[in-house]
Amino acid sequence: MRFQRRLNLLKLLEKKSFFLFGPRSTGKSYLLREQLGSRAKILDLLRAELFLRLSQNPTDLETLLPENTGTIVVIDEVQKIPLLLDEVHRLIEARGHRFLLTGSSARKLRRGSTNLLAGRAWTAELFPLVSAEIGDFQLERYLRYGGLPQVCQSEDPAEELDAYVQTYLKEEILAEGLIRKIPPFSRFLKAAALSNGQQLNFTQIGSDAQVAPSTVREYYAILEDTLVGFLLEPWTASKKRKAVRTAKFYFFDPGVTHAIAGTKSVDRNSNLYGASFEQFIGMELRAYISYERKKEPLTFWRSLRGDEVDFLIGDHTAIEVKSTAKVASQHLKGLKALAEEGVFKTFYLVSQDRVAAKKEGVHSLPWDGFLQKLWSGAIV
Repeated sequence: MRFQRRLNLLKLLEKKSFFLFGPRSTGKSYLLREQLGSRAKILDLLRAELFLRLSQNPTDLETLLPENTGTIVVIDEVQKIPLLLDEVHRLIEARGHRFLLTGSSARKLRRGSTNLLAGRAWTAELFPLVSAEIGDFQLERYLRYGGLPQVCQSEDPAEELDAYVQTYLKEEILAEGLIRKIPPFSRFLKAAALSNGQQLNFTQIGSDAQVAPSTVREYYAILEDTLVGFLLEPWTASKKRKAVRTAKFYFFDPGVTHAIAGTKSVDRNSNLYGASFEQFIGMELRAYISYERKKEPLTFWRSLRGDEVDFLIGDHTAIEVKSTAKVASQHLKGLKALAEEGVFKTFYLVSQDRVAAKKEGVHSLPWDGFLQKLWSGAIV
């Protein structure tokens, strides 16, 4: 099965060298081979002989490249040899090469290089497959198993996800020495997955995982640095209703979230289904903003008295997500409260109600109609 990815690498590289970050198995290596192919010199640091050679002598990088200037050079899994960035820096300046540097961990690069090329390379991200990239998109399957390419293609997606989580624990965390002991981190992971999409509570997660709150804070930082999750920051500029200031944390894929949490099924009438549906829409928004290079923050809003809107784009678009099949007036409560601030211009309620409507200034759209508008550029 082939997927038409929305991220265009050649278009990115017309302007600048790039870091391309993304969690393991989102398809970085496949994407660069498919889109760049013979147009680029590709160096894969997963090849043992190449890794050993450049580890011992990073200056050998120049000898592996064509002499002509302006060549596109791909270094896959660059975080394995952070010292290569010094050579990359020099070759951008001296030879005018355009680099695409891929990796699944920004943490290791930051430890090995203080400036990440000092602005000579911009950053892009690759996410799991989004709805616009999957030909026969099935919402129920996606909410349960997520969008990793290998999972989407598998006849046994649950096994693929279990294997992915085990590989992540061993390779990304233990093998790189990011933690000392797997058991407490495993307990933390499950507790974090069970509270996915909720505001951070280090004390509660620490109690569930039997570790100190300070350790929980460090563990969340590891998840961020290895791109397995991200913080959704709160919008705090509201005046009429004081806003909370604590961020939410989301894992990068609903299927991975369920595999870590031990979820066996996602019942249509459960709170878990609603949380997964919200996560799905959030992941689509995050991917669109990144792929289209929209310089807009994605945030959420919650007042101290409980009014809430799930996602805000910049200071202009507010999006509430409900898994309900029948929109009612109470579903507009958070959007109407936010509208009183007089800041945001456009309000959407995304649900599974098949009837599109506009009521009290809110555009109510079925989820697939909303995503079609999003990916066609009609939302942002």
